[in-house]
Parts: sequence; C-alpha cells; structure tokens
Amino acid sequence: MAVNNPWTWGLGRRKTAVARVRIKPGTGVFMVNKKPVNEYFVTERDQTQAIAPLLKTETLESYEIHCNVKGGGPNGQAGAVLLGIARAIKELNPVHFDALREAGLLTRDGRQSERKKPGRRGARRGFQFSKR
Repeated sequence: MAVNNPWTWGLGRRKTAVARVRIKPGTGVFMVNKKPVNEYFVTERDQTQAIAPLLKTETLESYEIHCNVKGGGPNGQAGAVLLGIARAIKELNPVHFDALREAGLLTRDGRQSERKKPGRRGARRGFQFSKR
C-alpha cells in the first residue's frame, strides 16, 4: 500500500555541515532548525546563499521548506542548505534542472580544511623561528 507523501527530500553537504531538506508546494514558509531562515542565518550573505536556488528558479513563495542542519559553521551550513534545496527542487520539478545546473547550484563544493601536520603550528604554518 503506497502512502501519498507530499514532501520531497534533498540532502546537502558543505565542509562538515549536513542539511536534510524537506520541500513541498506551499505558501513560502522557510524554516531552518525550527526557526525562520532570517533568524537562523543572521548575516545577509548566508541568507542570500540559502535562498539562491529559489531566486534562480523564481519560486520564492511557491514552496514550504523545512531544513535540519548539523555540523560546521554558518557559512558551511548555508552552503549545505543551498545544495539540499537545489536537489529537492530538481526532484520535484525537473524543468528547473538546466537553470540550477547553469548557476552551479547542483555541484557539491568538495573543499575541506587541510589537516594539521606534525612539527607545525597549523596545516602549513610552522612555529616562529628564534635565532637567540
């Protein structure tokens, strides 16, 4: 027996952040960890990044979106939400695939922090040298 589930899921990752995004046609509600998006992401840059797929597809008021985000910092979380929303929109409405692909919103940013090496202060920076 098939259950008629209106939600479409999208998973987004960036650095160490993971976003699980649920999306369905609705009234434009956008919640991140049970808070409105503009309360959760306090900087304008992160808010713009999170809603970029909706602006690109001109569907800002067309979907109800709920995101659960864990790990990373605000920038990584905003990037993870962006990718999750883009993937969910692609699944829900394949017409938007080309617009999302051209804008680069369906590509996962694979950059990670470089690990700290032994005998150094950080990944590349050494300890300060003292002659005397």
